[in-house]
Amino acid sequence: MTSLLPSARPRAGAPSSPGDRRHQRPLTAVATLGGALAAGTTLLVCVALGVVGWFLTDAGAHGTPRDGLRTGALGWLMGHGSGVHVTGTAVTAVPLGVTLLCAWSLWRVGHRVGDAISGHGPDADRIGDGERDWTVPMALGLFVSGYAVVAVVVSSLTATASTAPDTGAVVRWSIVLGVIFGGSGLAVGSGRAAIWSTYVPPTLLAAAATARRILLTWLAVAASGFVAALVVDVDTAANILSQLHTDAADATLFVLLSLLVVPNAVAFSGSYLLGPGFSMGVGTLVSPSAVVLGPLPMFPLLAALPDNGTPPGWTAGLVALPPLVGALGAVQAQRRMPTLRWDEGALRGCVGGAGAGIVFAVLAAVAGGAVGPGRMRDVAPMAGDVLVHAITSFGLGGLIGGLIVTAWQRRAARDLTGH
Repeated sequence: MTSLLPSARPRAGAPSSPGDRRHQRPLTAVATLGGALAAGTTLLVCVALGVVGWFLTDAGAHGTPRDGLRTGALGWLMGHGSGVHVTGTAVTAVPLGVTLLCAWSLWRVGHRVGDAISGHGPDADRIGDGERDWTVPMALGLFVSGYAVVAVVVSSLTATASTAPDTGAVVRWSIVLGVIFGGSGLAVGSGRAAIWSTYVPPTLLAAAATARRILLTWLAVAASGFVAALVVDVDTAANILSQLHTDAADATLFVLLSLLVVPNAVAFSGSYLLGPGFSMGVGTLVSPSAVVLGPLPMFPLLAALPDNGTPPGWTAGLVALPPLVGALGAVQAQRRMPTLRWDEGALRGCVGGAGAGIVFAVLAAVAGGAVGPGRMRDVAPMAGDVLVHAITSFGLGGLIGGLIVTAWQRRAARDLTGH
């Protein structure tokens, strides 16, 4: 990153210093291998968990370690939207815990790759003069290609006629994850993001910061709601484990599997708190206004579901949480980036809230899917309604919060200047 500073770039014809060479690694090799490494790191974690799970099941008495390796690889592919078939039944739900692990790996490795190739292309002065810089786009293309190739190879080696993972979906998810998280890591690590951000209007940057704050706050609220519901019915979860006749090893395996879908549960919880809720099977609904459930599989996390029937009256008040979170997020963001203009404060809060609503709706849309046969083919948040409610609630809350903090900052400025 420091190689973008004018003083760190060698003069024309001058030899590069060791520090410069460290930031001028071969772009093609570093970017391609970086993408493969980002895929291989998380794949290794998943296959290791697969082997651990195989061993915990009857101490490995059934099957072979190869079965554990294949199961772990299939779990990694499911984190990329592949879906699998289990005894002829399609399971399309994405374990977002695996997906988040892959996204984190893409960002971290992308950041390191960006730093390693930051000496390529024009320096900051030449970029500022308008010279085109293709370093990040070229590296991103190679980085994503390396990641996707590993994904295709894993799908080819792991797929069987009975499991039938969707390789096309794996490639699409690999590209999307690679561009979003790997690309941002490359841009930040190479120093280009800092340069490009100078061309972005400050109001838009402030709105993005507001969206980030609102989204993180909402995810924290949704996670707290899910944990609280699970703690209230922890006896039910323990009863489910006892009915499954699990020993310590089996219980450990259930905990590991549950952790992989906790992000999905948070998305479901957030959809519930927004009002639309979610379905837990065909013809069902779980929302603050109504709970209609049918027979459910024996899975401990489902103990967090509310009781079937008409919810208590106080649950209707939960819909006030999203606007409050929108206002709080806008206030927190604008305290870091103050403004004295009414229109700018309102725009930051409103646009930031709407942006947070869109991102959460996307998360809700990918959190569900088929998890079994029959009724369990439809287990998902009401993504369309969630989008409308999230944009409206967060946008309105952000607007109000932006205006409130702008008024406070204007008053503080008047008190400071005396007029």
